[in-house]
Amino acid sequence: MLTNLKIYKGLFFAALLVVMTFSCGGGGDDEDPYIPVVPEKIIPTNLTLEVTLVGEDANNPNGDGTGMIKCVARATNAVKYEFRFEAGAEIENTIGTVEYTYTKKGINTFTVYVYAYSETGDYINTSKAISVFVDSKLIFNDEFDVDGSPDSSKWTYDIGNGSNGWGNGESQYYTDRTKNVLIEDGLLKITALKENYQGFAYTSTRMKTQGKFDFTYGKVDVRAILPEGAGTWPAIWMLGSNITTVGWPACGEIDIMEHWGHIPAEVSSATHTTACSGGCSNVRVGSKMINDYATEFHVYSMEWTKDELRFSIDDVFLYAYKPANKNSDNWPFTGNQFIILNVAMGGSWFTIDPDFEQSSMVIDYVRVYQ
Repeated sequence: MLTNLKIYKGLFFAALLVVMTFSCGGGGDDEDPYIPVVPEKIIPTNLTLEVTLVGEDANNPNGDGTGMIKCVARATNAVKYEFRFEAGAEIENTIGTVEYTYTKKGINTFTVYVYAYSETGDYINTSKAISVFVDSKLIFNDEFDVDGSPDSSKWTYDIGNGSNGWGNGESQYYTDRTKNVLIEDGLLKITALKENYQGFAYTSTRMKTQGKFDFTYGKVDVRAILPEGAGTWPAIWMLGSNITTVGWPACGEIDIMEHWGHIPAEVSSATHTTACSGGCSNVRVGSKMINDYATEFHVYSMEWTKDELRFSIDDVFLYAYKPANKNSDNWPFTGNQFIILNVAMGGSWFTIDPDFEQSSMVIDYVRVYQ
C-alpha cells in the first residue's frame, strides 16, 4: 500500500509539472501574439480656411492684378495640410500657410480646396471660391497724386466749343483753367460752371491723351464719381488716333461711360462706327441703374481684344460689342485709340436746368493694362 501511494504521488507531481510548463510557455504575455493591435482613428476637427487676395481693398476687390493669394488653414489634431488649386496644382506642408499665384488673365473665379490630415492619415476638407483679377503690364496710368494741373506729359486739351465740327451743339466752352480742371487731395476734378465766358453761358474741360498716349487692345479702368444736374453730360471715352485723316465715325468711337443728368441713375456704354453712329437706334446699347453715381466712386471699365469690346461697371459685365462678320464699317477697332475725359453741358437734344450752378466729375485714377 505504501509503495502504491508513492507511485500515485509521483504521477500527480509529474502531471502538475507538465501543466505548469505549458501554461507558462507564452512568456508571460496575456495577449494573443497572432491578433494585430489596430490604433484608434484620429479625425481632425474645426477646419478653417482663410484666403486673402494680395492688394485687395475697396478699390481693388479682386486683388491688385498680380493674381497672388495667401491661404491659411487651421484644424484641431492636424499634422499635415494639402492645398489644391486649379489644373491639379497641389501644395503640401505642415504649417497650413501657402501662397499661390494665378496666371489666367482677367477676372476669374477659382475654388481653393484644403485637406487636413491627422497622424493616423484620416482627414477632413473644406473649400472656398474666390474671384481673382490678373492683369498684364500696366502701360499707362495717372493716379492724380500731385496737386495742381494735370500732368502735361500725359494730357492735352480741346479748347473752345467744338462748333467747328467736334461738338454736339453743346452749351459749354472748354478751357484748361484750374477753375475747370484741378487735382486736389489725390483726385482729378473736372468742373462744369455756369458763367459767361467767350460768348457761352457755361465752361468745363475736355482733356485727352491724343498725341501723348494711345494703344491698341487692352483694358481701361477709370474710378470716378459723376456730376449731377439736368444738362450735365460727363463721358469717359476713346477715339481712333486716325481721326485726323479718316474723320468720325470712320475712326471708331468707344464710349466707356456716358451719363445724362436728365436721366438720373442711368449710366451707359456705347460704340460708334460707320455702320452705326449718332442717331442709329442700337448705338446706346449697354446701361445700368446706379443710384449713388454722384456720391460714391464706381469703376468704369472696358476690355478690348481683336474679337470684341466688353464693358463693365465695378467688375459687373454690362455689354459686349462683337459683330459676327467684321469689316471696316462695323469694326474700325484695329488701330490705336486715345482717351478722353470731359463734362459737356446740354446738347442739341436736351436742355439744362436753369438753376444749375456747378458740378464736378471726380476721378481717382485712370489705368490701362495690356
